[in-house]
Amino acid sequence: MDQNLSNSNVINRFCNNPYHRERIKTIEVKVGITAIGGGNPIRVQSMTTTDTMDTKLSVEQSIRMIDAGCELVRLTAPSKKEAENLLKIKQELVKLGYNTPLVADIHFTPNAAEIAAKLVEKVRVNPGNYADKKKFEHIDYTDETYLEELKRIEEKFTPLIQICKEHGTAMRIGTNHGSLSDRILSRYGDTPQGMVESAYEFINICEKNGYDQLVISMKASNTLVMVQAYRLLVSRMIENNKFYPIHLGVTEAGDGEDGRIKSAVGIGALLEDGIGDTIRVSLTEEPEFEIPVAQKLVSKFDNLGTDPFLPYNEYKLPFDPFKYERRKSTEILNIGGKHVPVVIGDLSAKEIISPANLFAFGYNYSVQLDKWHINDLAADYLYVGKTKIDFELPGTLGVIADFELFNEKYSEKKGYYALIEKFDDAIQFEKKNKPYFFRAHCEEIEAEEIKNLPNAVILLTTQGDQYVHLCRYIYLIFANNKVNNPVILQNIQQTEDPETFQLYTGSEVGALLIDGFGDGLLLNGKNVPNTLVNSTSFGILQATRTRISKTEYISCPSCGRTLFDLQETTAKIRKETSHLKGVKIGIMGCIVNGPGEMADADYGYVGTGPGKINLYKEKTVVKRNVPEEEAVNELIGLIKTYGDWVEPK
Repeated sequence: MDQNLSNSNVINRFCNNPYHRERIKTIEVKVGITAIGGGNPIRVQSMTTTDTMDTKLSVEQSIRMIDAGCELVRLTAPSKKEAENLLKIKQELVKLGYNTPLVADIHFTPNAAEIAAKLVEKVRVNPGNYADKKKFEHIDYTDETYLEELKRIEEKFTPLIQICKEHGTAMRIGTNHGSLSDRILSRYGDTPQGMVESAYEFINICEKNGYDQLVISMKASNTLVMVQAYRLLVSRMIENNKFYPIHLGVTEAGDGEDGRIKSAVGIGALLEDGIGDTIRVSLTEEPEFEIPVAQKLVSKFDNLGTDPFLPYNEYKLPFDPFKYERRKSTEILNIGGKHVPVVIGDLSAKEIISPANLFAFGYNYSVQLDKWHINDLAADYLYVGKTKIDFELPGTLGVIADFELFNEKYSEKKGYYALIEKFDDAIQFEKKNKPYFFRAHCEEIEAEEIKNLPNAVILLTTQGDQYVHLCRYIYLIFANNKVNNPVILQNIQQTEDPETFQLYTGSEVGALLIDGFGDGLLLNGKNVPNTLVNSTSFGILQATRTRISKTEYISCPSCGRTLFDLQETTAKIRKETSHLKGVKIGIMGCIVNGPGEMADADYGYVGTGPGKINLYKEKTVVKRNVPEEEAVNELIGLIKTYGDWVEPK
């Protein structure tokens, strides 16, 4: 590896070491029989979707979750009566031999929190609505009036702290991007910094009262906002030298493949840097189905890896971890510069390539019409290795062939490009002044060599077990040596399980894209279907907001507050709107996060009462109390009114 590195002081500290995975050591927080943080394993948890007043159904669902491996069961307590019924649920579970800790989820109702804190092992409070009512009002505070507000919050919050201390109850201070208070929004805006400040208002009150059994979270549906907020949180903990356990989660991640990829990108990017002590993968599915997904994701981080230790204090970062900015690269072909990241499909393992093989990568050939049909998830390039292509391809598709085959068959053919792996061959090819691809391994790359290859798109790969940190190190080397070649991230996974492939790839590649590094993707899995590899590529780019290629659904995972069947409704809305490329639709079961998350969505569908739906344009209610049976059609009408509707093909 090139060692021409900056020795300036470290800036932007957000983890122990961004060039080697080290888990951050936090204080231990006891939650009943389970401990979070300290030297304990990363805990997985989920939340019931039943009505908390229905003891039987809540107990049955809790058991299914626990049997699946859930280590903390969270239940909603929107009022005093639900908080009181937590005792019955707990007693029934204990009677059946289940001692898994219960967590009460509180919004808006401090009195419910104070009841629950005497009955269960942990309470979750949301700083955005525990002592505030959200009216989307901008208020100009002086330092004096802001201090008065903090005193008001302290008066409301302190009784809960005293109860938690008395009963040995843990607490999660859970900030949500979608429900920041008007006070925070007025002073800090709708920002990651505002999320951290919101949490620390409550943390400071806890510390003032000598209470530290806290778990902290910074959840958002936007993975960039989420990761930046958690990094800022850790930076503040480093500054204060007080490390509380951290709960990770992407709110409203959605269902199916999209939900898994989005969760992997947000949660995984933080776990890669040793941030996180407990996770919840929020899917619009039954809660017991979340647990195996969370367990698979956590299993990736069972060991720290064996790649070389690169001491953090010697090097500064090539990016700002608290603000997204894509690395500036030169434009070669349609890669780098201001182009969206490209997707490269891999057919190099095929002995014979036929038109049918391209279907997995978004291209469908019609024999009758003698035409190619190209969908929204169409790869930009195909890597064919040593395998020849003997038919005409659509003009939008580039082909990358190994150097020997390229010289033999494609050197003068438009749309075909060489993949070169030897530096001497690349130097000779540079004389042609033509674009090509150069595969470089993180362990061997030399920046001074790359500077002599101005026409090369760098295909960056590694055999190491700390993919993120090795690639990030190359990012640093390139920045220090002013190497601006575009970079394709080649990520190779050995798993044959499709879900594990998506989770691991989303974690690794997603982290780098959030850092601003990467002008394209080439993903490889072991016997993983190419259709899934291709959809995963586009899914990761969508989840990191670096390339939007389909409709995005910000869909909550359901809970006891939900006012309609979320899974059925999400499927119904998907069926009617999945062709609306780039449109973001929020589907919220209740009002808790609805209005706030609407700010990040173009349109919103939010439960406001039994059988009643409010429809939003961004964070503004446009139609109130629409009957549920009419709401999907009314949503389509709303999309048409604002000019975002196109007829499906």
